[in-house]
Amino acid sequence: MKNLLCTCLLIAASLTAYAADKPDDQKSLQGTWLPIKAELAGQPMPDAVLKTISLKLTEKEYHVLVAGSPDDGTWTIDPAASPKGMTITGVKGPNTGKTFPCIYELNAGGTLRICYDLSGAKRPTEFKTVPGTKLYLVTYGRKHG
Repeated sequence: MKNLLCTCLLIAASLTAYAADKPDDQKSLQGTWLPIKAELAGQPMPDAVLKTISLKLTEKEYHVLVAGSPDDGTWTIDPAASPKGMTITGVKGPNTGKTFPCIYELNAGGTLRICYDLSGAKRPTEFKTVPGTKLYLVTYGRKHG
């Protein structure tokens, strides 16, 4: 009985340590991100357009600038989903009142990929866009400094 109790305690301690080692995506996603590449409905976005875009994520809010025009709102994540889920809700700017289901992938190399369904219909299932859809796929790099 003592051995069984010790084994259970050891397993519980290991699971607690594993949970503590898991990254907290909510915190890891916070910061300013700049698009490296993007495509909308299967068409690449021109570099000139990408250079006008920035995304800032705080604890619960986002702030996007596109050519100097702001778009603000809230964001939530579902890191347990596969692929990981995100929901963007516009509060101020051109997307006020709109909700965009997304998927995201945060890479150890400092990049963030988000695939948005700009139609608001449903969360994408993979990181790709195709003609005739309103899927928007962006790879961001973290802005330093």
